[in-house]
Amino acid sequence: MKTDLDITDITILRMLQENAQAKLKEISAEVNLSVSPTHDRIKRLENEKYILQYVALLDRKKIDLGLVVHCHVTLDKQTRNNFSEFEQAILQFPEVISCSLVSGNFDYYLKLVTKDVESYNKFYQEKLAVLPMVAHISSLFVMDEIKSTTALPL
Repeated sequence: MKTDLDITDITILRMLQENAQAKLKEISAEVNLSVSPTHDRIKRLENEKYILQYVALLDRKKIDLGLVVHCHVTLDKQTRNNFSEFEQAILQFPEVISCSLVSGNFDYYLKLVTKDVESYNKFYQEKLAVLPMVAHISSLFVMDEIKSTTALPL
C-alpha cells in the first residue's frame, strides 16, 4: 500500500470502517496508544481526507426500498455536453445511489433502489428514459445480494 500510513493508522481506519461509533478508549486500547495520541491520529486522518465522512448505514428493506436495480445507460452521442447534462440530471434522482462513467459497451453504470418493480418502472419512464441524451437503458434486477460492504480493503 503506497501511502503515508503506518500500521497504527491502518488499524484505526479498519476499526472506524467497521464501526464509526467506536469509542476512543476502545481504539486506543487496540492500537496500544493512550487516548490523546489516538485522538490526534484520527484528527490527522480526517484533516488529510483519509476519512471523508461518518455515516449511518440503513437497512433498506426496513425503509421499504426492497428492490435493487443495476442499469447500463448508453448516451446517443458521447459529447462533453451530453455527459455533463446526464450527470447533472442523475444527481437529482435520490433513487440512484451510485453512478459511474465506465468504458466498454455502455457509458454509465447506475445502482439504484426502489420499493418494487412498479416503482422502478415509474422511475424508468418518468425520469431516466425521458432524458433526451439517453439512447439505451439495460436494467438488471438483483435477485439476492451476496456481499454488500462499504469497507475498503486495507
